[in-house]
Amino acid sequence: MTVPGLAPLGRILRFLMRQPTSAFGLGVIGLLIFGAVFAPWLATHDPYAQDLANTLAPPGGGHWFGTDELGRDIWSRLVWGTRITLTIIALVTVVVGPIGLAVGTIAGYYGGKVDTVMMRITDIFLSFPSLILSLAFVAALGPSLSNAIIAIALTSWPPIARLARAETLTFRAEDYVSAARLQGASDARIILKSIVPMCLPSVLIRLTLNMATVILTAAGLGFLGLGAQPPLPEWGAMIATGRRYMIDSWWLVTFPGIAILCVSLAFNLVGDGLRDALDPKQMNRR
Repeated sequence: MTVPGLAPLGRILRFLMRQPTSAFGLGVIGLLIFGAVFAPWLATHDPYAQDLANTLAPPGGGHWFGTDELGRDIWSRLVWGTRITLTIIALVTVVVGPIGLAVGTIAGYYGGKVDTVMMRITDIFLSFPSLILSLAFVAALGPSLSNAIIAIALTSWPPIARLARAETLTFRAEDYVSAARLQGASDARIILKSIVPMCLPSVLIRLTLNMATVILTAAGLGFLGLGAQPPLPEWGAMIATGRRYMIDSWWLVTFPGIAILCVSLAFNLVGDGLRDALDPKQMNRR
């Protein structure tokens, strides 16, 4: 089945590359992936190696981004931290996407009591700020990177479910859904074959925009000591350990902060570009 608005990947990429903002976002994401894949070769030092004779060294030839309070190379820790960031994004997206899509499509398709129960549960999650709710889950599960990923995933699916439900309420009244039902197709088949593909473009856009929030939430948990634990080179945790020395050693928090800012901005820009690329009106103009 051909999904209206879901163009081939090549056409979408060409559209994104023609837009300066989305092209910038793709470039930053490409650098993030490149850094994660080739971290052992890009890092100039062991990210965990301590050099107590060279602590809080400013950026220079030996250490491009300086060293931290234990003499560890900031550049190398930033590069290795890309793997942690990508791991968080990938795992949260893999969990959140299917759960939100399933809850939203089932609630929108069946309506009635099913819709009421599912959406009230969704509203309970939405009534709390995502970071506050993530803090509560991590406090209950215990501080660690894996528990932080679980907590972020548990708080990120409700907006996806709301979006999928709204899309399903529109599509379930379409003629092709009625025709499939008259032909004897089961509810599960109609949802999987007719409803879910139509919801995918909007859900993909939302997931891309949601990645920036995931990064910021993970960094916030790491900053508060509830996410990745030392000595892991997670960017939020790096800012947390460096804030005590930031007055005299600005590079400890500046470079991790710039990394978080650039990656979050990149996903937002790509999400905006993807929204335009998957818009049927935009597609008809090309």
